[in-house]
Amino acid sequence: MLQLAGDVLWSAVRHPIGYWASLRDQMFSILKLCWLPMAVSTTAFGLAAPGLQGGNIFLLFGIPERLGSFFIMASVREFAPWINAMVVAGVVGTAMTADLGARRIREEIDAMEVLGVDPIRDLVLPRVLAVTFMTGLMDLVALVFGVVGGYLAGVVIFGANQGSFFASFFDNATTTDIWGSVAKTTVFGFIIGVVCCYKGVHVKGGPIGVGRAVNQAVVSAFAAIWIINYVFTTILLGLNPQMQVYK
Repeated sequence: MLQLAGDVLWSAVRHPIGYWASLRDQMFSILKLCWLPMAVSTTAFGLAAPGLQGGNIFLLFGIPERLGSFFIMASVREFAPWINAMVVAGVVGTAMTADLGARRIREEIDAMEVLGVDPIRDLVLPRVLAVTFMTGLMDLVALVFGVVGGYLAGVVIFGANQGSFFASFFDNATTTDIWGSVAKTTVFGFIIGVVCCYKGVHVKGGPIGVGRAVNQAVVSAFAAIWIINYVFTTILLGLNPQMQVYK
């Protein structure tokens, strides 16, 4: 997988033309498939887990408006990027693995190699870059819907003052929070693309092997995302200790 990631990056940088049309089509397909489940998931999770559970705790102290500051940690830093990546891996990652795996067992990829066509550049590169870019861009949308879930919990359900809720949110929001969230999710997208394309290109065992590869791809992508999330967040908070002080 590391070798595939290096090949993709080297091919993209060494000869950065010829794949943009396919990249655009892949990005549009990802947006069309993922935006709705991502929006529903982040809103529902923001309302249910940090919204209702966190809101109950703040309500005990009579400060439901402070739920806005809590959503900097809960939504911006953690669950919105995480849910976004889970949706992309589950929807797009599995589809990429199945598509490339089907091409492998039909010997289309073998035929491309015989004809001197690089399957990494033609098939893998546009998919990996599309998933990388779109996962990072959709994180901005995920952040909005995550905060909407918190708004529904804090303002609509617990009766917090709307202005105080958003004042608490923006008093604690920093540029580092936003770029860290987008950067982390972009890394998630790159991992999803590499893992799922690797599993698809290296399918063995016929149609049964394709199903096995899809299962392995999504599980491996999830595990890698969790590990990277822990490492990235730990480094980000370690380098920016002021982010852990709530106003």
